[in-house]
Amino acid sequence: MKIAILGATGTAGRATTRAAHEAGHEVIALSRATGIDLHTGEGLVDALRGADAVIDTSNPFPTDAGTSLVETFHDATTRVVEACLQAGVARLVHLSICNIDDEAFDQFDYYLAKRAQEHVLASVEGLQCVVVRSAQWMEFALNPGAVTQDEEQVRVEDWLIQPIAVDEVAHVLVEAAAGPARNRQIAGPEQVRLPDLARALLAATGDQRPVLAVQPSFPALAHGVLLAPREAELLGPDVASWANSQTPAV
Repeated sequence: MKIAILGATGTAGRATTRAAHEAGHEVIALSRATGIDLHTGEGLVDALRGADAVIDTSNPFPTDAGTSLVETFHDATTRVVEACLQAGVARLVHLSICNIDDEAFDQFDYYLAKRAQEHVLASVEGLQCVVVRSAQWMEFALNPGAVTQDEEQVRVEDWLIQPIAVDEVAHVLVEAAAGPARNRQIAGPEQVRLPDLARALLAATGDQRPVLAVQPSFPALAHGVLLAPREAELLGPDVASWANSQTPAV
């Protein structure tokens, strides 16, 4: 089948593009680099024509600092839905995040924005919409959203997470596009504190800098709100196996 992937140059998008190719699908890789702008919808309908399914891995952050994140995400997803309908796409698979409905995130703009996207999808008619909610990725180990580093040390917010390798996320997204139309929640098999995940990655890649755990900027992240929900599928490698699979630093 022909699968269009939005956000194809991002971490999840690149992995999903690989997974779709490996599964034998024809892939349309779409991003700003290919002229697709989710803030305006320019070029989107034409790009999606002929696609059987669309996988949306995009993160359409505002280009203007004064623009609402929630409105931007909501409007981008609305444009994607409208483009799918106009282009005759049968199914839209949307990558979301586990636990976004938890009241702990009621003041957390990014999770509110993800809620807004799912709200758009819940009201769609004439298009199969499948939501895949993922826990944080292993690849988040050194993400600047929670990590600051210099030549001497790495400071990591003390989140409690249950991370999944992004390659596993990608395989599930492709399955969701080509297989049964059902929503899924996925996470990794092991709970770990983010500083320990960072330590495992640094050790496996030969980086000897010490890792210092610091208090999260959002306190609830330290207390289990990011762990896999009870109904989640637990997939992929544990922390040690994933870290050891990473390319050592040169």
